[in-house]
Amino acid sequence: MSQDVEIRRPRILMVSQRNIFPKNPSRCPHYEFEDIVCQIDSVELQAPIPGKYFELGTRIARKVGKHSMIALNPGISKIKLRNSYDMLFLMCTFPRDLLNLNIANNWRDYCKSSVCLVDEIWAKQIFEQRCYLKLLSKFDHVMLYYSQSVKAVSEFIGRKCSFLPPGIDSIKFCPYPDPPAKVIDVYSMGRRSEATHKKLLEMVKEKNIFYVHDTISGIQVINSIEHRNMFANMAKRSRYFIVNPGLIDSPETRGNQAEIPNRYFEGASSGCILIGEIPKNEEFERLFNWPEAVIHLAFGSDNIDKIINEFDKQADRGNRIRRNNIVQSLRRHDWVYRWESVLKIAGLDPMPGLLARKIQLENMAKMVEEETNNVW
Repeated sequence: MSQDVEIRRPRILMVSQRNIFPKNPSRCPHYEFEDIVCQIDSVELQAPIPGKYFELGTRIARKVGKHSMIALNPGISKIKLRNSYDMLFLMCTFPRDLLNLNIANNWRDYCKSSVCLVDEIWAKQIFEQRCYLKLLSKFDHVMLYYSQSVKAVSEFIGRKCSFLPPGIDSIKFCPYPDPPAKVIDVYSMGRRSEATHKKLLEMVKEKNIFYVHDTISGIQVINSIEHRNMFANMAKRSRYFIVNPGLIDSPETRGNQAEIPNRYFEGASSGCILIGEIPKNEEFERLFNWPEAVIHLAFGSDNIDKIINEFDKQADRGNRIRRNNIVQSLRRHDWVYRWESVLKIAGLDPMPGLLARKIQLENMAKMVEEETNNVW
């Protein structure tokens, strides 16, 4: 009986912020990653709840941390650990999120190893983020989305960090096996070049293209899963997808860094032609190293109409690019490959669910490769 209990015991303790920030659209891909991991591994998901005075507690905790390097819990419910785990895994959008995860003082007694994945850390901001970054030194392994911050963060916390690129639920975003009509001509989300945006609006008037773009700033999602499903459905129906490096219009924050945001993975997985600036980043050259993965358009350019008009004359070329983007995403950029990297760095073997998903992805990739009809 005791052996059966031991077999069923989760080996991964995952702490999620989905109840702390349930409506922030930029965090939805992180929750998507967590959900995939829960499907393919043995996971206990802990999602603590913010207390009544969380906003006030957050302001106090940040102010105290900035001046004293003391990390206070801003008002998040404590979690009680009762089992032993092979690994603690948590993901932060920003370094300040580590305050929200200061919810179990003795977690090291229950977890054999620990991994923290951080999305947005800019090398230029390390000193002002020093209170939060010091908390990273508690973890056995620190992984960063921003490859050009790895060296600076490693030196600051005195622990070697590693790069883990963003990923995608490539099964959800894949247009196959029943590709929908690509009724959206151009899809642009988030930050944009006003010159490019203006030219696309001209094309709406002159050529009657269907251009989907944000018209409201600072929106909140009602449900993170529904938001990702809607986003995927729109992307799968888009011919062209606008992409640019992270914080492309905010050099005062990013400095000289050119980082790879989720948009490149989302657009490619959906079978779009990606148009935008190619990041000057060695990791990008490795991750997107197939022909015409991105059609370069310098940020601030107003000649996107010429690029689209040229592609509209070359249907075979466009279909080839879209198909390559889907296949490469299925074989390289699904969340399953990112989790495989996490397990490798922690010294853990993959579980059957991970291997089964990889087989499913490969079968889908072969199906897309064998597709010869001009479905769009």
